[in-house]
Amino acid sequence: MSSKDLFKSVLFLCRFVLPRRPSACHTNHGRSQRHPSLEDLASQTVVCDVEGALLRTSSTFPYFMLVALEAGGFLRGLLLLLLHPLISCLGHEVGIRIMVMVCFFGLRKEDFRVGRAALPKFFLEQVGLEGFEVLRRGGRRVCVSSMPTVMVEGFLKEYLDVEVVLGRELKLLGGYYTGLMEDRVIGFGHVDLAHHQLFTHCKVSHHISTQYEVYVHINYTVYESITCEVCLVGEAEKRRWHPLPSSQYPKPLVFHDGRIAFTPDAISTLCMFLWFPLGFALAFARALVFLCLPYALCVPLLAFLGMHSRLITSDDKEERRGDGSQLYICNHRTLLDGLYISAALGRHLTATTYSVSRISEWFSPIRTVRLTRNREEDAARMKKLVQEGDLLVCPEGTTCREPYLLRFSQLVAEISREVVPVALESWVSMFYGTSTGKLKFLDPLYFLMNPFPCYEVEFMARVATGAIGGKECSSYEMANHLQAEIGTRLGFQCTSLTRKDKYLLLAGNEGTI
Repeated sequence: MSSKDLFKSVLFLCRFVLPRRPSACHTNHGRSQRHPSLEDLASQTVVCDVEGALLRTSSTFPYFMLVALEAGGFLRGLLLLLLHPLISCLGHEVGIRIMVMVCFFGLRKEDFRVGRAALPKFFLEQVGLEGFEVLRRGGRRVCVSSMPTVMVEGFLKEYLDVEVVLGRELKLLGGYYTGLMEDRVIGFGHVDLAHHQLFTHCKVSHHISTQYEVYVHINYTVYESITCEVCLVGEAEKRRWHPLPSSQYPKPLVFHDGRIAFTPDAISTLCMFLWFPLGFALAFARALVFLCLPYALCVPLLAFLGMHSRLITSDDKEERRGDGSQLYICNHRTLLDGLYISAALGRHLTATTYSVSRISEWFSPIRTVRLTRNREEDAARMKKLVQEGDLLVCPEGTTCREPYLLRFSQLVAEISREVVPVALESWVSMFYGTSTGKLKFLDPLYFLMNPFPCYEVEFMARVATGAIGGKECSSYEMANHLQAEIGTRLGFQCTSLTRKDKYLLLAGNEGTI
């Protein structure tokens, strides 16, 4: 497809106008041109360069590093890090091609899910509020990126409601990425537009605002029939942009996957690799403390080893101490939820699981019982367990990293006359201790490898499962009530999403390992 045909197919009248612009822009001919208001964009197509006009930084290295680490492994990430000085010295296009080769060579297309599962979180955190305000007002939104389409398409279409994404296409051989890109390039923003192949048939006039030097306003006429108006924003201005608040995401980010919990720029990634030997040794020491020592000793010793925790209890001490035959329910943050609640109780309890790996079950300091997802069988099994002693159930059925609660199972209101809700929150700075992949048995190890992992455990007042406010209720209503109580205590938003929704989005299956 020619540049002219592609341009016509995407854009008939395109204006990209940045906020806080000057009221007028003086042309070379002495005439005054007023920028259109944001309200004028509702009937027009807005074309946005992802790196140049949407994200607060134009550097693509952290996103390629995420692909290298999450899809290719730590050795591939180390190779990309070692090449970073060379990439920084080369031109933008050459650097992109090197990073694509390192990150994608040999990856199977069918298994590549980083673009949907891991990258959207990091892209959303870098979206500038000022640039997004312009993009969202467009009647039709088109985004252009120098990164491969498979990296940006999921983020742009699913979370920012972008209709058309124009990125770099990767070459395939037998269903595997070759690390090479197709030679079809479209560039907006930080490129020499006057000499770019897309504008070889454009009449160009440059005029720079006297009030804001960062804006360059350019008029193009393509074949005398198509006109677009483009404004460019400089790096100095983008550094003053505000991050897009999560409350203004067009679609909330409830699920994401991957091990990396920080934005992996070159310095941060180097620190991670330097931390690995100490982190592994520290995780091993923490695990031994969990496995071998009584709770009275392991809690202060783990605090000395950098594992911070906070316990909050209700006024009624019996909520936490009980009689040894109590049903506890909690929101699910990591596989260590049961250990922290056991430590807070000062005694072991039994925890139910769904798809925890056999290795995790073997090394667990507390008893775990695998559920079958058969309603009648699971209900009978949990009723028996709660008669034998303290039982912990996570009614969400899977972990959730973000401040959201998944739908609670009705079984928690059917197996006991009363429950003790427990609100959990956890924080990590380097590695996430949850995943949806085949290496789930490594989840506890990654959590323990964090320099200062934090947990907060709050025991709430005991709740009778037969009534809400003195009025008899169904198990469905009680499950929603318990979800709302924990959500209110944590400040989390309740959803009707389930374990199945999470795994279909992140792993392409229904949650079976």
